[in-house]
Amino acid sequence: MDIFSPIKLFSNLVAYKWLSLGEHSYIGESLNFFIYDAIKIGLLLLLINYIMSITRYFFPLEKVRDLLTKRRLFGLDYLFAAILGVITPFCSCSSIPLFIGFLSAGIPLGITFTFLIASPLVNEASLYIFPSVFGLKTTIIYNLIGIVISILGGILIQKLKMEKYVNKELIKFKTKKDLEIENKGNKIPFKKLISYWWQDGMKITKSVFPYVLLGVAIGALIHGFIPQSLIEQTLGIKKWWTIPAATLLGVPLYANSVSVIPVIEALIEKGIPFGTALSFMTATVTLSVPEALILKRVMKWQLLAMFFGITTLGIIIIGYFFNFLY
Repeated sequence: MDIFSPIKLFSNLVAYKWLSLGEHSYIGESLNFFIYDAIKIGLLLLLINYIMSITRYFFPLEKVRDLLTKRRLFGLDYLFAAILGVITPFCSCSSIPLFIGFLSAGIPLGITFTFLIASPLVNEASLYIFPSVFGLKTTIIYNLIGIVISILGGILIQKLKMEKYVNKELIKFKTKKDLEIENKGNKIPFKKLISYWWQDGMKITKSVFPYVLLGVAIGALIHGFIPQSLIEQTLGIKKWWTIPAATLLGVPLYANSVSVIPVIEALIEKGIPFGTALSFMTATVTLSVPEALILKRVMKWQLLAMFFGITTLGIIIIGYFFNFLY
């Protein structure tokens, strides 16, 4: 059972029962989309920020950094981050709360970006839906390429030392030592700790959530807005520029992989090259305008452009590779 199914049931209830909007109408689907994503991302943001606040209190950042930077095998931490991205059931926007949590926990920037790239790019849908639709061979190749792209992207961002482009105010917090000084060296009551953890998690949530609402609202407006005929015509042109065009066309659509895979299957059946269709699908679930708006609150445009550039290039490479393979 999908852990977010109660939210989906609620969004269906509001849009289709209480407001009596048509299930296949543009307004009905857009409102349903907005309610579902706003609640889901908001709850994830609050929950993860609260958990990270508790984690920061008990595990000093210095120890976290030492654990992750003094590695015995180079790249193993990036691999773990990529695998975590694969197994978490998040779309491009839903992965942002955990990304913020990683940053606030002192995890190196490159590792957090590996997760941010991998989470929507190679996810649980590519593991349990891909085999039945596209075959086991394609599934293994797609996931391996996605993991490699995520790891290389994270390593590149780490090597470029782009920490200065992260919004430090957003992840600024009091340490255990600061709280003990405020309490004049006395033992901090558990009730007071709970209050602090809640306030600390809520601070970040309040700062980011307005951007979540704005991003999801824009995503809801453009959700399903581009006609399928335009997609079919663009993707069906067998030219070298079709894959970059398919990637750019997929960015504003904003959908999760489970919902878009049947569309891709239908496009392939109509003769659209497999790699081209895959690039379109991957861009749809990995990059989005709402994601950019939310991330802009967390980082400066230089880092945001680097993330989108690396991910876009990786998606295009995936498309060319599979068109060559098939």
